[in-house]
Amino acid sequence: MIRLDTGSVREIALLAAHCDDLAIGLGGTLLALAHTVPGLRVRALVLSGAGTDRALEEQAALEAFCPGADLDLRILDIPDGYAPAHWERVKDAVAALRRGSRAEVVFAPQRKDAHQDHRLLAELAPTEFRDHLVLGYEILKWENDTPQPTIFHPLPAGFAELKAALLMKHYPSQRDRDWFDEQSFLGLSRLRGVQCRAQHAEGFLLDKATITFGGA
Repeated sequence: MIRLDTGSVREIALLAAHCDDLAIGLGGTLLALAHTVPGLRVRALVLSGAGTDRALEEQAALEAFCPGADLDLRILDIPDGYAPAHWERVKDAVAALRRGSRAEVVFAPQRKDAHQDHRLLAELAPTEFRDHLVLGYEILKWENDTPQPTIFHPLPAGFAELKAALLMKHYPSQRDRDWFDEQSFLGLSRLRGVQCRAQHAEGFLLDKATITFGGA
C-alpha cells in the first residue's frame, strides 16, 4: 500500500454537528496525534449541545482524547437535526474557525453521511478551508450510510481499545443506544485495519488534493 505523509502537523481544526461525533469518527487519530505532537493545537467547533450536560461530556471527552494539547472548543446551541435551517449561522461559525486557526489538517464529516447536519458541515468545510487538507470522517450509527474510505490511518497498538473505553466513560448519555458499545467501535476499526493491513485503523474520505512526484 502506498504511504502518504502530511509532514509536520502542529494544529488541526475539527468540525462536528453533535457532541460525540469527533470521538466516534476520529478518536483514535486524536489520541495518536496528541501523543505524537507535544503541544498539539486543537481548534474545534460543535454545532449543538451548548448549555446542556452534553457540552460537559464533550469538553471532558476531548480533553481525554487530546491529552496535553492546547484545546479550544466552541459549542453552539443549534437544535439537533435543524442545522440546515440555520445555514447562515453555521457558515459564519465555520468561517470564524478558519480565521482563528492555522490548521494544517481539517477533519469534518463526510459528504454522503445520511444525517443532514453532518452533510451541511461536509459541504461547508471546503468552501472555507480552501487550501487545507480536509479529511471526512465516518460516524458509526444506525443509518446504512457506511462509506468506502479512501484514506486509512493505522492506529498504534492499544489506541483502538483506549478509544472505545473513553467513549463509554465520557458519554454516559449515549449508553442506552443499542449500537453505542465497545464491540461496535472495535468492530469498525478492525475492519478498517483489515483494509489497510493493520490491526486497527480509522478511515477517512478525501475529495481532492495535489501531489508532487519525486519531491521531498
